[in-house]
Amino acid sequence: MFSFLRKQETVTAQVNGLPVTIQAGETLLQAALRSGIAFPHSCRVGGCATCKCRLLSGRVKELTRPGYVLSDDELERGYILACQSVALTDIAVEVDLSAQQARSKVAGRVIGQQRLTHDITQLRIQLSESLQYKAGQFAQLSLAPLGELERSYSFATPVQPDAQVQFFIRKVVGGALSTLVNERSVVGEEVVVDGPLGDFWLRPADAPLLFIAGGSGLAPVLAVLRDALHASVRRPATLLFGAREEHDLYALEEIKAIAQDWRAAFEFVPVLSGAAADSSWKGRRGMVGDYLAQHATPESHAYLCGPPAMIDACSATLAQCGVDSKHIHADRFTTIWGDK
Repeated sequence: MFSFLRKQETVTAQVNGLPVTIQAGETLLQAALRSGIAFPHSCRVGGCATCKCRLLSGRVKELTRPGYVLSDDELERGYILACQSVALTDIAVEVDLSAQQARSKVAGRVIGQQRLTHDITQLRIQLSESLQYKAGQFAQLSLAPLGELERSYSFATPVQPDAQVQFFIRKVVGGALSTLVNERSVVGEEVVVDGPLGDFWLRPADAPLLFIAGGSGLAPVLAVLRDALHASVRRPATLLFGAREEHDLYALEEIKAIAQDWRAAFEFVPVLSGAAADSSWKGRRGMVGDYLAQHATPESHAYLCGPPAMIDACSATLAQCGVDSKHIHADRFTTIWGDK
């Protein structure tokens, strides 16, 4: 952490009118949490926008570019990310604390573990009580063998009546939780699920839907599609799914079933970026962004989930296609200490 204040200096932040002393080098989020304020937060690395707040007065130094996760409208209105903002002067911010208050920690146990690809494993968890969330949101997951270590993963299903939840966990080099789940059985292990978090969910409208997913980013998209199908949504939908090789594609039967039951036109477009030239693959090759112009219209409402590079490239292409930024919703799968 870089210190933008001299060591002897402190400044004060007014958080919804409550004074918070910020020590040298502290972010706004760190200071607020230290002061006992239930400030909304999750990833702490500027990748989820859960800690966004509006800067009313004063100046801050932003450690990362907030444009990656905040909309143009939010930036114009003075929104910042508390986890990435170091105060340079006394500041005042306002934040919606209700989102954090809706979170809860629910204990559970792993009851199923299935390998989906060579580096993605599905966990099925039985919770002790139902956890209410919107399809598309994520939670902090911790496993008993790893103590208090927790990582963020998107729910792969909407809320189920039996209080079961699913997560798709991609193995990341050096990631303690993802390595554990992908390399040995954790069935029977106790877990804690802390959520919900995030603002990735289907907004009500009649516009055509365009989903773009990469890798394990398919999890929240599947949850949204399942929930929309259950709600009898009748909007034309296209799903572009990016993977490297054919063996990296998964959930194909489920996607096929969704397409068959969808109450409007539904098109599934898998795209492989690393398929060998002499492979038997007959589908699309390249990056998912290469095919957006064929499917996006100014009327489209787009939902993107995957690595930041994919999100940024696709968001730029969508803008070129005339899609309004307020109709582009994204969940960036960032990595921290090796896990998402």
